[in-house]
Amino acid sequence: MSQIAQTAQAERVSAHVLGFPRIGAQRELKFAMESFWKGQTDEAALRATGRQLRARHWQAQAAAGMDYLTVGDFAWYDQVLGTLALLGALPARFGLDAGKLDLAGYYTMARGNKEHFAMEMTKWFDTNYHYLVPEWTPELSFDGGVDWLFDEIAEAQSQTQSHQVKVVLLGPLSLLYLGKVKSGPQHKSDLHKLDLLPKVVAGYQKLLARLRDQGVALVQIDEPILALELGKEWLDAFPPVYTTLVSAAPPLLLTTYFDTVSEHADLLRSLPVAGVHLDGVRGASQLQGFADTWPQDKVLSVGIVDGRNIWRCDLDAALAMLQPLHDKLGGRLWVASSCSLLHVPVDLADESKLDVEIKGWLAFAMQKLEEIVVLKHALGGNADAVAGRFAAARAALGSRRSSPRIHNALVQKRLKAVTEADAERTSGFPARIAVQQQRWNLPAFPTTTIGSFPQTPQIRQVRAAYKRGEIGHLDYMNKMRDEIRLVVEKQEELGLDVLVHGEPERNDMVEYFGEQLWGYAFTANGWVQSYGSRCVKPPFIYGDVYRPEAMTVGWSRFAQSLTQKPMKGMLTGPVTMLQWSFVRDDQPRSTTALQIALALRDEVCDLEKSGIGMIQIDEPAFREGLPLKARDWKEYLDWAVRVFKISAAGVQDETQIHTHMCYSEFNDILPWIAAMDADVITIETSRSDMELLDGFGHYKYPNDIGPGVYDIHSPRIPNVNEMVRLMEKARGVIPDQRLWINPDCGLKTRNWPETYEALAHMVQAARKLRETTAIAATAVNAA
Repeated sequence: MSQIAQTAQAERVSAHVLGFPRIGAQRELKFAMESFWKGQTDEAALRATGRQLRARHWQAQAAAGMDYLTVGDFAWYDQVLGTLALLGALPARFGLDAGKLDLAGYYTMARGNKEHFAMEMTKWFDTNYHYLVPEWTPELSFDGGVDWLFDEIAEAQSQTQSHQVKVVLLGPLSLLYLGKVKSGPQHKSDLHKLDLLPKVVAGYQKLLARLRDQGVALVQIDEPILALELGKEWLDAFPPVYTTLVSAAPPLLLTTYFDTVSEHADLLRSLPVAGVHLDGVRGASQLQGFADTWPQDKVLSVGIVDGRNIWRCDLDAALAMLQPLHDKLGGRLWVASSCSLLHVPVDLADESKLDVEIKGWLAFAMQKLEEIVVLKHALGGNADAVAGRFAAARAALGSRRSSPRIHNALVQKRLKAVTEADAERTSGFPARIAVQQQRWNLPAFPTTTIGSFPQTPQIRQVRAAYKRGEIGHLDYMNKMRDEIRLVVEKQEELGLDVLVHGEPERNDMVEYFGEQLWGYAFTANGWVQSYGSRCVKPPFIYGDVYRPEAMTVGWSRFAQSLTQKPMKGMLTGPVTMLQWSFVRDDQPRSTTALQIALALRDEVCDLEKSGIGMIQIDEPAFREGLPLKARDWKEYLDWAVRVFKISAAGVQDETQIHTHMCYSEFNDILPWIAAMDADVITIETSRSDMELLDGFGHYKYPNDIGPGVYDIHSPRIPNVNEMVRLMEKARGVIPDQRLWINPDCGLKTRNWPETYEALAHMVQAARKLRETTAIAATAVNAA
């Protein structure tokens, strides 16, 4: 009898976690990866760091009282790419041998090189994590690849004899669904993803059989696509796929998260798996319905501790939700995190400088492990042993609810005064763009960048010294002004048409603004992986948001004084400020977003008054906020558009509003993007070879648009002809007079030599395009 069946029969509630942050509390994996990429260390050193982190995280799970050690949640860059490497399903264009893949080859797929574009990257459902998109072609093989997972299992098994190993795998149907069919000279574009299913299932069969032979007690097989509105062909695939897989596999716990899956209850009850996991945070309403009719031979795992936010769990409320489920299910009820803890920081214990009262309101990954186990003990008849933990949680929640920090009377008064007119510009786009063209007199295909320039070690050292109090404010300001002066000079040398100040003073596009807004708080070590080695330290919003004074005006005004060319003011938009923060859970997200929008509106108006005539309000997370089910989109999109427009609409027609979006599919929400009514939108398109732009053309997007021609997440520098080719594709769907040229995103992660070379190519590409425009115009005039 399997361990999963034994624990259910023994009526003992089990605790587990769906995944743990892989990057390390001090970003150890990030620094090890980057050192390897720079050639400063070898693969052996990088692998040693990985082993140390995995051992530390398993020890933490064991010490907390988890019943299973979760293995397979570690990844050298991304779990989807790791799954492809495990199955051997590597994109053929890289020419890599899956069985002999080393980390250098693995990172080539993730980051690209001089010969190859990196794999496309996009958001993992509605999170701020990015995954690498599988490339599906007919000839792709799933016959097996690297042994890295099996080595990790052996590590975990050798570390403890008292805990069972649970392996995490991305499920076959979610893997297929999240990929893209690629067309090209060697393969046809009429391939359907499900055409590959027999190959995929055969690959998973081999993999699961090997896991069984290695003594794995349980496989957590993630099928997050069940939280989406799936077509019938996808839903119909689940029964035969899992009937085939279970025959040679360890017990399978099919895992769903990020939303309710109640519409699939009959399907999930019928699948021949050992159990199912449900998100009890985002799908609390589904739990009782599942429990009432749950099969006697299956475990029901309930994710009751939030894996996506940092607020302390209300243990009383969680226990009240779990108790009736336990009364029905007994030991067949398991307690878990709602999803992987990948999305939260590692350990609150590292926050020695955080305000004591606010710190008491929070729980990071380590604390969430403890919360899960406390609930397990309370359900298992050990309530007295954890009574102190319940009392502490109760006191912290009471402190948060009653704290005077939460509400601001000025903000509440302003919210009530907002009208629909506050969301509208004075004139429509055709009238505005005519005034703006007259003011700026820009050439065809105007060139610009997205905002940030390389954040050199020197810049970071100065910021750190200022933060530590080692240099004064005047010295700091002068050093930052020197960096701005350098950036402006280089842009003038390059011949860019619209300049930026480079953002040397900004640590992060959300953190920088949050530090200057009331209602935000910050951690010292609350790092979360965004992709690869890119880590962010999201602020958290605990109270009403208010701007006490201007945040960017001084820097932008100084930068504009250095040039006669237009200088963009750079702001992060209200939706992105919301999405890339841990958000308070005591009021609607739309209300918090509106508070941020009003604060940004004040900044936009102050920039205009100071002489800044172009203002970019970045919204890279706009699509990320979409609910997973399309039926819920309109409510979100309506308020998201409204708060953006409120942030931007306080200026005159001649002031040009830009926005930027990246690494998302936009085609299905283009009416709302158009409704944002930004004068210029810049988007990421280079990795998709301008594929993302097609929808804008079909929709006849009415305003100006800048498709990215340079993938800033790759060290690869495209040449002039490549950029021209991309823009020629863009010209096929967007009129010349509406096109700008720019990189995909900000340049803060790149170095100066590659940045300068890439931008020089971009300017040359624009000049070539202008020549063809001039030729075409001459021909028309002659005719």
